[in-house]
Amino acid sequence: MKKRALLSVSNKQGLTEFAKQLHELDYELISTGGTKRTIEEAGIPVLSISEITDFPEIMDGRVKTLHPAVHGGLLAKRGNEDHMQQLDELNIQTIDLVAVNLYPFKDTIAKPGVTEADAIENVDIGGPTMLRAAAKSFEDVAVVVDPADYDEVIAGLQDELTYEKRRNLAAKVFRHTANYDAMIAEYFTTKTEEAYPETYTATYEKVQSLRYGENPHQSASFYKKANYEGASLAQAEQLNGKELSYNNIQDANAALEVVLEFEQPAAVAVKHMNPCGVGVGENIYDAYVKAYEGDPVSIFGGIVALNREVDEATAAKLKEIFLEIIIAPSFSQEALDLLTKKKNLRLLTVEMKKAEQQTHKLTSVSGGLLVQDTDEGSVDVTELEVATSRKPTDQELHDLKLGWKVVKHVKSNAIVIAKGDRTLGVGAGQMNRVGAAKIALEQADEQAKGSIMASDAFFPMPDTVEAAAEAGVTAIIQPGGSKRDQDSIDACDKHGIAMVFTRMRHFKH
Repeated sequence: MKKRALLSVSNKQGLTEFAKQLHELDYELISTGGTKRTIEEAGIPVLSISEITDFPEIMDGRVKTLHPAVHGGLLAKRGNEDHMQQLDELNIQTIDLVAVNLYPFKDTIAKPGVTEADAIENVDIGGPTMLRAAAKSFEDVAVVVDPADYDEVIAGLQDELTYEKRRNLAAKVFRHTANYDAMIAEYFTTKTEEAYPETYTATYEKVQSLRYGENPHQSASFYKKANYEGASLAQAEQLNGKELSYNNIQDANAALEVVLEFEQPAAVAVKHMNPCGVGVGENIYDAYVKAYEGDPVSIFGGIVALNREVDEATAAKLKEIFLEIIIAPSFSQEALDLLTKKKNLRLLTVEMKKAEQQTHKLTSVSGGLLVQDTDEGSVDVTELEVATSRKPTDQELHDLKLGWKVVKHVKSNAIVIAKGDRTLGVGAGQMNRVGAAKIALEQADEQAKGSIMASDAFFPMPDTVEAAAEAGVTAIIQPGGSKRDQDSIDACDKHGIAMVFTRMRHFKH
């Protein structure tokens, strides 16, 4: 009796050649719908599902493969005499190979204006069921979900498709169906009010293997979220330079998140996931110069993100120092001609847009997962709570707004000193707030006179205000909320510093 192969694929890549090779290996082919038509048009003999089930497709094709003639042929254990006797009594033949990939649910829900009804119609039922049945019986049934595996499967069938290879193919199937179900679950969960359901399922698709992880002894890979619509390094186009490393991606993402805070031309320099220089200007050249001047030491060997096209003048300025990565929405040809002379300099283009829908931030802990909304919090500087006797001037409000946007992305404890559309000093990741302030003020040096200070959390003591006053800071923005707020307010009033409360904090661990 001939062996049988069941083919039913939405992705027709390589289908006719695969079917032809199976036919030449004396497999009897079974198929459905468009797959069957494609095989027939190639002149390859093929049976319809209805010919083996002796039952028509019904409900517009919703029910066609859910039949004992299909699943009995897949799930019967070939070495089990009772199973094989039942097949014989029921006149069911075994199916020895399954090649199935599923209705394009991911592509469907990515379409603008897709309706829930369209999404539901693209929830595949028969496909996953056949795949899971075949994968469960991998010792007897070869199961293929990825056209990239066709050649290897044919080679194995011509010689020996080993147990290990069959098991690997089955594992790929279970990953594929898990990914598929996770996308469906996520889609329908977003239609409910269950932001944090009883089980949390997330699925990502591999972008690339990385040379190593955070350190050379750690392995790593990079994955992307399907159908993510915001700016993402997972969707970036690399125009020049070496392959990205794990640390490159972390730092580049930090730079991208900061630059997305700004609508006007902005440039952000990042080192070790903290912004070291941020500038805004009338054009991107002006913005970059300000970012560079914010910390010309730390920017060396760092990553720069810009939210406008890089022109020739900006490229010439960028080229003056060693940088690991430059991220922008685009590069002019003249800019590319200049920057690509540095063979190792990575140039990435990313569409600079924020995701429209609220997303989750996932952080792994030993044996668990923390899930929270991404920090999209912002404040309107015109509605800030003025805590001191003196109100900030219009210029100070302008600078406070910049400082607040930047401090949101600095590791806690965090202090940012800013003035005149650029940062002057950043104190990041310190164990106490006055320590972070001293680092930021020391970096700002004499330029701190007339500057503003932004803090990611409240001041439980007036020591940070005293340090700011000594350096010449004239305005402070902080969340407020300490039981000892009055101590800081009194210290500000003593030194003529304007202080505003946001009533919002931006801790970042």
